[in-house]
Amino acid sequence: MTVDRIVHIVAGTFILASLALAKLHHPNWLWFTAFVGANLLQSGLTNWCLMSSILRKLGVPEGGAVGCSR
Repeated sequence: MTVDRIVHIVAGTFILASLALAKLHHPNWLWFTAFVGANLLQSGLTNWCLMSSILRKLGVPEGGAVGCSR
């Protein structure tokens, strides 16, 4: 598994989980969805992602050019 794939899997999981929690528990969970979306937007604009930096330091191999792994 590469950095790019892990970042995409985690972001997608966080979004789906927070949407489910907003539906089943409380609508304030949508703020978490907004946070994840803002982080994805920031990483797309700056080409830097904290999670990918951490994963690289942990020794996870680099992926292709897609994603926020640089």
